[in-house]
Formats: sequence, structure tokens, C-alpha cells
Amino acid sequence: MATAEGGAAPDGLLAARAREGDRAAFAALVERHYDFIHRVAFRLTGRRDDAEDVAQEVCVRLGKAVAGYRGGAAFTTWLYAIVLNAARDQMRKSARETAKAEAFGVHALMAGEAGAAADDPADALWAAVRKLPDKQREAVTLVYGEGLSHAEAADAMAVAEPTVSWHIHEAKKRLKALLGARAGEV
Repeated sequence: MATAEGGAAPDGLLAARAREGDRAAFAALVERHYDFIHRVAFRLTGRRDDAEDVAQEVCVRLGKAVAGYRGGAAFTTWLYAIVLNAARDQMRKSARETAKAEAFGVHALMAGEAGAAADDPADALWAAVRKLPDKQREAVTLVYGEGLSHAEAADAMAVAEPTVSWHIHEAKKRLKALLGARAGEV
């Protein structure tokens, strides 16, 4: 969707139009940000299938949530919060399903994806990040995976900036412990 000046319409304008029922504006927002949504979801969940489910859920939620976007923050900062919430829901659902599978002794058949490659430190790091508690995982994903400042991550997570800094600090300590055994192998 273009503006009268010939450039792409800014997110705020598209959101305002979508809020008023403009389906083309909503479609333009989804199209513009789908890869972003999927990338963040994948970094949080670590599984393509889960990331796809999260991305689809975000698109559904966005249809209702766009009415609440007022432009106080960048659209992507506002969108991070929706992705984080959908990823949390998906991970809780996955955890419940895994617990059920383990209870019936078929976890290995249902796991579906192998762990990180032993020779790829980046994959091992992100696999370890996904083992962190929710808030730490989200802070690390937003700051290091998405390049947000602590203030921007705080907006997306709806917490204070020092809280993000604390989550990052705690995550670094946990990651050092989680990856310490791996470092001993090298």
C-alpha cells in the first residue's frame, strides 16, 4: 500500500486504517511484518512448526489487537509484545503435550526435531537460551537476537529497563553454567 507521495505507507498509518476496517491496510501490515514475526517466534521456540503456529496465531490476534495500537511506541515494539505472548502460550502448550507424551512413553517418537548440532556454537547457544526461564529467554532474544536496546526490550516486555538488565545478567550466569560443560569438550 503506497501513500500519495508514492512511498510505502508508514506502520502507524496502516494501523490506523486497519483499525477503521481497511482490510488492505491490515493485509499490508501482516505482509510487511510476517517474516519478522516468524523470526522472533523461531528464536523463542526453536522449532519451525511451533514458530509457524505462533506466527499464525499472532496474525489472528493482530486482527483484534490493532484496535489497541495508538502509536505511542514503534509498531514493531508493540508487535514484539504480541509475539512474546503468543510464543509463551505455544511453549506452555508444547510443554503440556510433551508431558503427556512422556507419561505414555512415546516422547522420542513425538519429539520430531533433533537438538542443536554439536559442531555449531550458535545453534548450541540458542538451544541453551531456549532453556532459560521465560523472562530471561525473552530479554536475551530481544536484546541479542533482535538488537533492541534494553529500553526497547523493556517496552516490549512491559517491564522496567533495569528489570531487562537484571534478566540479561541472570541469563548470562545461567548460560555460562549451561554451556560450561560444552566448553570443556572443546
